[in-house]
Amino acid sequence: MSNRPQTGERVLCRPMPDGAFDRYKARPVRSLEDYQKMVSIRAAVFMAEQACPYEEEFDGNDLCATHFLVFDGPHAVGTLRMRWFAGFAKLERVVLLRGQRGRPALQVILAEAFEYATRKGYRLMIAQIQARLWPVWSRTFRCRLAAGRSRFWFSDFEYIEIEIPLPEHPRALTPDSDPMAMIRPEGNWDAPGVLDASVARSEKPDVAA
Repeated sequence: MSNRPQTGERVLCRPMPDGAFDRYKARPVRSLEDYQKMVSIRAAVFMAEQACPYEEEFDGNDLCATHFLVFDGPHAVGTLRMRWFAGFAKLERVVLLRGQRGRPALQVILAEAFEYATRKGYRLMIAQIQARLWPVWSRTFRCRLAAGRSRFWFSDFEYIEIEIPLPEHPRALTPDSDPMAMIRPEGNWDAPGVLDASVARSEKPDVAA
C-alpha cells in the first residue's frame, strides 16, 4: 500500500512534483521538541517578518489544536495548525521559512494535513486568509470563497473566508473502526502502537481495551 497521502493530494490544484515526497516529510506534532520547532518557525515569520504581536500570534488555541511540521531532510521548514469543530475543520497558521517558499514543501504539508483530516472523517475545511493572498491559495488547493461572508480585519490585515471541500477517505475512522486503531498515536492509526503490544499481557487476549 502506498504511503503517499493520495486522498489529500486530490485537494491540491497541481500534481505533486517528482521527488517531493522523497525530499520533504510532514508529520503531526507529538513531542515537546516538535512543538518548540513549530513555535520557532511561526515566531520567525509572523512575528519577525510581519511584526505580529506575541499575544496575537500565540492566541490561546495552540494547546487545543493539531499542528503539522514539514521537514527538508532533518530541518523543520514549515508548519500549519488545524482545529476541529462539529462538521468542519479549520486550517490556520500555514507558514514556510523564507528559503522554502515556492518549493514543494507547501504541497507536501498541505497534502498530509488534508489526508489527516479526511481520515478523521471530515469533508469540509474552512480557512481565513489574507485577502491579498486569494490568487495564491486559489491556485494551490481546490477552494471557494465562502458565500455571504463579508471581509473583515484583524492584526492589521484584511481577511476573507474560504471553504475547502474534502474528498471522502476510503478508510475514514468511524465509531465502528478497530478499537485499537483509535487508541494509537494520532496519524499513525495503521501501525501497531505500544498498547497493541500490551494485549499479550491480558488474561483475556480477545479483550483489547
